[in-house]
Amino acid sequence: MFASIDNCKKKVSGKKGFPKFQKRARSLEYKKSGWKLSPDKKSITFTDKKGIGKLKLKGTWDLWRFDKKQINRVRIVKRADGYYIQFCVAVSAKEEIGSTGKTIGLDVGLKEFYTDSDGHSQPNPRFYRKGEKQLKFHQRRVSRKKKGSSNRKKAVNRLGRQHLKISRQREEHAKRLARCVIRSRSVGFAESNDLVAYEDLRVKNLVKNHCLAKSINDAGWYQFRKWLEHFGTKFGRITVAVNPAYTSQNCSDCGEVVKKSLSTRTHTCKCGCELDRDHNAAINIRNRAISTTGHVGTWVVNPNASGDLASTLSGSGLKEPR
Repeated sequence: MFASIDNCKKKVSGKKGFPKFQKRARSLEYKKSGWKLSPDKKSITFTDKKGIGKLKLKGTWDLWRFDKKQINRVRIVKRADGYYIQFCVAVSAKEEIGSTGKTIGLDVGLKEFYTDSDGHSQPNPRFYRKGEKQLKFHQRRVSRKKKGSSNRKKAVNRLGRQHLKISRQREEHAKRLARCVIRSRSVGFAESNDLVAYEDLRVKNLVKNHCLAKSINDAGWYQFRKWLEHFGTKFGRITVAVNPAYTSQNCSDCGEVVKKSLSTRTHTCKCGCELDRDHNAAINIRNRAISTTGHVGTWVVNPNASGDLASTLSGSGLKEPR
C-alpha cells in the first residue's frame, strides 16, 4: 500500500511522503522520461539512476518503424522465464476490409470451445487439463525442497515456467480463433463476418461454482471475448455481447421455451426443430443481436453499434439460469 495515499486518506498535515512500493513487484513502468533508446533501437538504457543501466533487446521487434514520440510508456515486466520490455505505442491499427453482409452468433461451452450459428464448432483444447500432470510433478518437487534454499527457488521457477507455458497457449489459441471469426477464410468460415454476436458472460460469477471453476478458467472465454472486440475494432466489424438468459432454452425456430437440463445435448421442439443444444443457442444469440443492431441483408444498423467499439446490450448479465 502506498504510504502517501494512506496519509492523504487520513488527512495528515504537511508532506505526505514518497510512495512505498511492494518488494515483490513484477513490473516497473516509465512514462516519457527515465529511458533512452539506442540509435539502432536494439538496446535501451534506463537513466533514472536506479542501477538498471543498459539492456539489450532480443527477439523480434518493429521499433524501427516508429518514432520515439509515438512511444507513450515503457514497462519492465518480470516473467518466470526472464524479463521483458513492453512498449506502448500510439499508432492506428485499423485495416479496411470489404463488407460481406454476413452475421454469426457464437455459443461458448466446456464440451466445445464454441459453436456458431452455422453449425460449425471448435474443440476445447483444455490446455490446463493436459498439462496438469506436469504441474503436479513440479509442485511436488517444490514441496520437497527446503524453504529458503537455492534448490527450492529453482523448483519454483520451473513450476512458474510450466504455468506460463499453459497461459500462453490459452492466449494464443483465443487470439487465433478470434481473428478467424472476424475476417479469416479458414477454421470453418467461408468469408469474413460483418457482425459477430456472443454471450455477455460474467466469468467472475461463473467460477464461484467450484465444480466447474477449473474447467471454466481453462476454457479462456474472457481472452476470447477480449480478442474478438480487439479485432472487431481493428477491421471495422460490429461485435455485440448479448444477454445469455434462456438462449439454450428457447427454440430458435418458433421461440417456444423447451426446458432442458445441462446433460441434455439435443434441442427438440414440437414445431419439428431438432438441433444440437449449442447450435440452437448460437442461432438465438445471433437473432438477439440482429434485433438490436439492425436488419440482416439491408444493414440498417443502430448508430450506437459501430465497428469502432464493442456494443453491450443494456441490462445484460446472468439473471436467469440457462
